[in-house]
Amino acid sequence: MDKLTSTQILDAGLTDWRQLAQGIHARFRTGSFTAGLRFVTAVTEAAEAANHHPDVTLTYPHVDLKLISHDVGALTQRDMDLARAISSIAHEQGLTPQPGALAEIELALDTAALATAGPFWAALLTGDAGNVDGDDVVDPSGRVPLLWFQGTDAHETPRQRFHLDVWVPHDVAEERIAAAVAAGGTVVDDAQAPSFTVLADGEGNRACVCTVLER
Repeated sequence: MDKLTSTQILDAGLTDWRQLAQGIHARFRTGSFTAGLRFVTAVTEAAEAANHHPDVTLTYPHVDLKLISHDVGALTQRDMDLARAISSIAHEQGLTPQPGALAEIELALDTAALATAGPFWAALLTGDAGNVDGDDVVDPSGRVPLLWFQGTDAHETPRQRFHLDVWVPHDVAEERIAAAVAAGGTVVDDAQAPSFTVLADGEGNRACVCTVLER
């Protein structure tokens, strides 16, 4: 199936869902574990009927879902269709969507030596040095955040080499940045906003607030 662009996904009108770094995500407040299980059971039936399956995390008091077409490594129309079906189930069951609560963390490492750094970090994080896909360390089990390598010229330490990419829904990014600044942070670089904005804490440690806009 054809891969969808971020603009196409935004134009799809999936009000319960937000695109982050990997796929589209939703959180529905259930209020109880029993209600969450009932919701997940209905979602399972819809997924089986569609022959397309989301990642689902059931906790108290909400359910988190992620959709992506793994066979093409991107979002496709079948993700949009299943997202609409899941939202319909949630609304029928009286569950509350919480798109503003969504976030996704990726780790970024500046390196001029991907060939050696990649296998080391893959082995350390996932137990398998072969879990390097292009510039990324990917955990098939989904237990650790994705680590991606940002190419750089060789340099001597100390220089910050790790930073966090904090992916948030595009419509809460300004609020998140403002909260971080109010808590003592500073905006280091917003030239690429709204795609990403570089922040620093009081000691100069940096992180990026990222969205899917203008990518």
